[in-house]
Amino acid sequence: MSPDEALLDAEERMEKAVSKLKSDLTGIRTGRANPGMVDSLRVEVYGSPTPIKQIASVSAPEPQQLVIRPFDPSTIKEIEKGIIASDLGLTPNSDGKVVRLNIPALSGEVRKQMVSRTRDLTEETKVAIRNVRRDANKAIDQAEKDKLIGEDERDTFKDSVQELTKTYEGQASDLAKSKEAEVMED
Repeated sequence: MSPDEALLDAEERMEKAVSKLKSDLTGIRTGRANPGMVDSLRVEVYGSPTPIKQIASVSAPEPQQLVIRPFDPSTIKEIEKGIIASDLGLTPNSDGKVVRLNIPALSGEVRKQMVSRTRDLTEETKVAIRNVRRDANKAIDQAEKDKLIGEDERDTFKDSVQELTKTYEGQASDLAKSKEAEVMED
């Protein structure tokens, strides 16, 4: 792998790590309703587990409530079962046409747990980014051994990899800070 390819590959993988963190943070509860809270929810319909987004529209008409409107009203019981079986800790209320989820306000203890979870996810992302950096640096060292580049070029490429690492770690930290602020606000 050429150093240029290693750099592009590293950037792509770091971008994926930050994107995964974004989607993981969407599922963390805050004090208000967010349709992203049920994105990872799969419901057993038509014989297979199906993402909720494929069988229903999810909206947050009020800050403390989610409304799940199934495309096929006959799936409402399965949606309720899926919510109860999930780790959301929410009780569905159904009127036969829509499922309402009331989001309780978070206690101080639960808020601390959510912030802790946010920090854990962020640290996992940073470790992934550093692993990508290590792989890119190995590829660059190998290119030097194979006489594709000289020492000066190697150092320049490694500096570029380090800049990418700082950039993406910074993005991960920024995402975590904004999520923590969101969780801690009343």
